[in-house]
Amino acid sequence: MSATSGSDVLPRTKVFGSNPYKSDRRIPTSCSYTRSSMTVSCHLSEGLEDLDKSTSKALAISCSGSSDKGNGLVGRSSHCSPIEKRTPVGQTFCSVGVCAYGEADIGSNSHIREEKVGVLLLNLGGPETLDDVQPFLFNLFADPDIIRLPRLFKFLQRPLAKLISVFRAPKSKEGYAAIGGGSPLRKITDEQANALKIALEAKNTPVNVYVGMRYWYPFTEEAIEQIKRDRITKLVVLPLYPQFSISTTGSSIRVLESVFREDAYLSELPVSIIKSWYQRQGYVKSMADLIEKELKSFSKPEEVMIFFSAHGVPVSYIEDAGDPYKDQMEECIYLIMQELKARGTNNEHTLCYQSRVGPVQWLKPYTDEGLVELGQKGVKSLLAVPVSFVSEHIETLEEIDMEYKHLALESGIENWGRVPALGCTSSFITDLAEAVIEALPSATAMSTSRTISKAVDNDPMQYVIKMFFGSILAFVLLLSPKAVLAFRNRLF
Repeated sequence: MSATSGSDVLPRTKVFGSNPYKSDRRIPTSCSYTRSSMTVSCHLSEGLEDLDKSTSKALAISCSGSSDKGNGLVGRSSHCSPIEKRTPVGQTFCSVGVCAYGEADIGSNSHIREEKVGVLLLNLGGPETLDDVQPFLFNLFADPDIIRLPRLFKFLQRPLAKLISVFRAPKSKEGYAAIGGGSPLRKITDEQANALKIALEAKNTPVNVYVGMRYWYPFTEEAIEQIKRDRITKLVVLPLYPQFSISTTGSSIRVLESVFREDAYLSELPVSIIKSWYQRQGYVKSMADLIEKELKSFSKPEEVMIFFSAHGVPVSYIEDAGDPYKDQMEECIYLIMQELKARGTNNEHTLCYQSRVGPVQWLKPYTDEGLVELGQKGVKSLLAVPVSFVSEHIETLEEIDMEYKHLALESGIENWGRVPALGCTSSFITDLAEAVIEALPSATAMSTSRTISKAVDNDPMQYVIKMFFGSILAFVLLLSPKAVLAFRNRLF
C-alpha cells in the first residue's frame, strides 16, 4: 500500500445499524480471549467481513499537503477531509464529561424529518498484519498530539515520524507476531459496537453505531463519510478511553472538529461528545466485578497486591498542556478501590504507568520499575489490572501478559494473575448505552468558524518548503551511522 500525493486511499467501512447495503457476511455478537495462548479469540455467532485493502480502495482523503510518494507509508495531514469516491458497503458501528456543540435543522427543506441517531465509537486502531506495522506507526507518530513539537519545528513532524517508524517497526513486529500476527482491536471494537447497538435497542433507542479508528482502518474520516451518507440527524461521539487525554480522546476530537468545520451538512449536525466516563457507576462496578473474580483464583486472595497498570503519557502533557489524565486516573483507582472495600475487599493496591517511549520523562512510577520494587519488598502474589484499556490489544496481550509477567516472576513474585479487559462485559455495555441516552439531549451543532492558521497551513508553497528541508534533515540522519546510533539509543 503506497501513499500518493494529495490523497490517502482508504478501504470500505462497516456499519452496525439499519444497513441498506448487501453483505455476504454477518455481524459478530460476542468476544472473549484466551490468555493461555496469549492471543485473543473472538467467539462469534456470526462472522466478520474481512478487510481486503487490495480490492476495496474507494475512499480518498484529500489532504492539505502531498503524501510521500513510494515509501509504503500511510501519512495523513491533520487537515484531511474525506472525499467520496466509492460505492459504500454499509455503515460502521459503534465517557462522564459530555461536550456538546441549539439543534439545527439539517438535511432537507422539510420541517418534518425522521430522526436518525448515530453513535460514533472512537479508538486507536492497530495493524492487522505485520506489513501494516510500519505505516501504522507512521500515522501514530505523525500525529502532533503524540509528538508535540514546538511551532518552529512543526515542519519536521512527518520526516521525524518516518524516521521513528522505520526504527521501531522491527521491534513492534516482534510484539505483534507474538500475539498472532496483528492487533485484535478492530475485531473486538466491532463486537462492542454491535453489543452497544443491541443494548440501546433494548432501551427503545434505535441507533446506527459506527467505528472510527485514529491511526488505522477504518479511519475516523471514513466513519464520518458514512454518517453523512446515512443522513444521521443526531450524533453521540463515544471515545473508548475511560479517562480523557489530549493524546487519545483529544486527538480524535481534533480530527472530528476539523472535518466537521469544513462541511456544511456536518457543521450543523447536532453532536454530543462524551469526553470521559471513568467515574460512571457502571464502569466502576464492572471493573470491581472483574477484580473480585480474578482474586478468587489465588489460594490466599487477601494477600494479593492489586497492581493497576495504566498507559503512560509524558509529564509535559500534564504540566505544560494541562492534560487531566493523571488526576482522572488517580480518581478512577480511588473509586474502584472504594467499591471493592464496600464489598469487603481490602487488599493493598498500587498504580503504575506503562508503554513509555523516548528520552523524555513520563508519568511515574513506571510499571517495570514498580514490579521489581514490589518483588524486592517481598510481595509474592500480584494481580495486574489494565485500567486504561477496555479491549485486549498488544499492550495487554504482549506487554503485560508476556514482558511484565516474566519480569515479575524474575523479581520474586511467585503468583501472577491478570484481570481481562472489559470487552463485551454485559454490565459495561449496558452502562455505555445509558451514557449515550443521557448524552442525547445535549447534542448541539459544532461551530463553523475557521482559524487563520488553518489557511496558512494549507499554503502549498509553504508545505513544499517545509517538507523539502525536513526531508533533507531526515536523509542526513539516516545516512549518518553515528547520528542513527545516538538517536536510537535516546529513543529506544
